[in-house]
Amino acid sequence: MKISGILGLGLLALSGATAFAQAPAHPWLTTDILDAAKAEGQITVYSSTNEGEGLPLWKIFEDATGVKVNYVRAADAALMGKIALEARSGQQSWDLINTPTANQLPTALMASFNPPEARNIMESAHGPEGRWYGVYANYNSPAYNTNLVKPADLPKTYEGFLEKKDWVGRVAIEGTDNEWMNAIFTQYGADKGKKLIQDLVATLKPVVLDGHLAAGRQVAAGEYAVLLNQYTMLTLNLKLAGAPTDFWAMDPVALFFGQVAINPKAPHPKAALLAANFMLSAEAQAFAAKTGRIPTRPDTPANPPDAVPKLTAAKVLPIALSGDQVKASQKLFDELFGKR
Repeated sequence: MKISGILGLGLLALSGATAFAQAPAHPWLTTDILDAAKAEGQITVYSSTNEGEGLPLWKIFEDATGVKVNYVRAADAALMGKIALEARSGQQSWDLINTPTANQLPTALMASFNPPEARNIMESAHGPEGRWYGVYANYNSPAYNTNLVKPADLPKTYEGFLEKKDWVGRVAIEGTDNEWMNAIFTQYGADKGKKLIQDLVATLKPVVLDGHLAAGRQVAAGEYAVLLNQYTMLTLNLKLAGAPTDFWAMDPVALFFGQVAINPKAPHPKAALLAANFMLSAEAQAFAAKTGRIPTRPDTPANPPDAVPKLTAAKVLPIALSGDQVKASQKLFDELFGKR
């Protein structure tokens, strides 16, 4: 749906203390902004979250507010390209984006905003200048097939993988794990970290897979026994569905976020602000946790509840790469692991 309209960035930089009054039914539902959002009538959300999770979540928002949600789902790269194309052409279709790569947008394409529910999320989930906020925590950890590998046989460090020579051909990694690679470099130092990865590749000959969900399913199906790294929330998603898979945590645990950001020229800025506040709420994050997504709110438990304590028992390293850093990291990753 084509939507047009230009509104200034300043309308979005609102103070939670002075501009919002909360309604009792949904604590995130700020009544003064709700009236303005209803007048706008709709919102266009760009998201990389699959429709099976995204549409039921946004149905909660629609039912609570009466604001229609136009849900545009695509892969991260496609959404970023679509936004860049719209910016060059002067078209303004999107109001809000929910994707792990929102922080890679140019600063001029992200409004600075201050939703009241942001005060309840972990500090590392606040983007610079309030230009994005983390709505779920994407912890990274190895994953394994519980029918093929015993917990007692799991390495306790990445160096421990070098002793698993019998795992050759049984280990895989997804081909875009830039955050994990950078966490390894931060933990070990660039030179030692690069040498560790080279040794892992030489010893285990890991297969490079395309897509984290597909990789998780392949491990759950027994095509591979172990993933060197995986998005923990996807491992939990499969485990909750009954698949024979689980995770374990080792230093370092790379952490980045599924983020929400707002178009500074949003056609529906009030609806976008209300929607962002909803995504940071306990109601939205508890709903997302049902499928394994890990909340950024300490007051909202993960599913299962012991997931975060297990992860944070290891050293957690928040990683936020710019677009240029991703390109350079992907080039190095391809050099180390080989292209898919």
